[in-house]
Amino acid sequence: MPFEIDEQYKGALEVIKWSYQQYGKDVVYACSFGIEGIVLIDLIAKVQPDAQIVFLDTDVHFKETYETIERVREKYPTLNIVLKKPALTLEQQAQQFGDKLWETKPNQCCNIRKLEPLNEVLSGAKAWISGLRREQSETRKNIEFINQDNRFKSIKICPLIHWTWKDVWRYVSKHELTYNVLHDQGYPSIGCSHCTKPAFTLEDLRSGRWQGQGKTECGLHTQ
Repeated sequence: MPFEIDEQYKGALEVIKWSYQQYGKDVVYACSFGIEGIVLIDLIAKVQPDAQIVFLDTDVHFKETYETIERVREKYPTLNIVLKKPALTLEQQAQQFGDKLWETKPNQCCNIRKLEPLNEVLSGAKAWISGLRREQSETRKNIEFINQDNRFKSIKICPLIHWTWKDVWRYVSKHELTYNVLHDQGYPSIGCSHCTKPAFTLEDLRSGRWQGQGKTECGLHTQ
């Protein structure tokens, strides 16, 4: 799509406006409430104050993440923020597949606690918004604003593809937005508590995810 890469938003606000004009209530923002998510929520609230924001609640997120969600709810009371849980509780998962599945079979754990719930969410949606940026990792450097998502048979919209890590933080600082305090403790990318550690290099902002597992993505963004 021919979106203008403006200086202030680098196309993000225009993409978001187009998304809600095109899909209306049939677009969902799947948000992890990391720093990119905080920026997108603020931009989305300017365009669609009652937008649906879905958080995949795996039941093993950091307490700081849940605290961030509550602060965001207070700041944007009209947004429809939904915490989507998996079909299996942690106890049921342990009974069926063994304890600490995230250590023995992390891909299967992500499938149960993230991919299947998102598939349910997107079953009634025509498009979903994601906070992917090209700078984040090698696996994300070729994403576009508008992408055909074969995994979820949907349209994946990525407004922040041209934003840098500095751009994100400048926006948060300028607008005095609340964010997850773990970002100040060496966690540029924040996922489940069992599978996220501080990054050992800012050259790869996702280097703290699934360390030692030979894994770089949960599968949400794998075609």
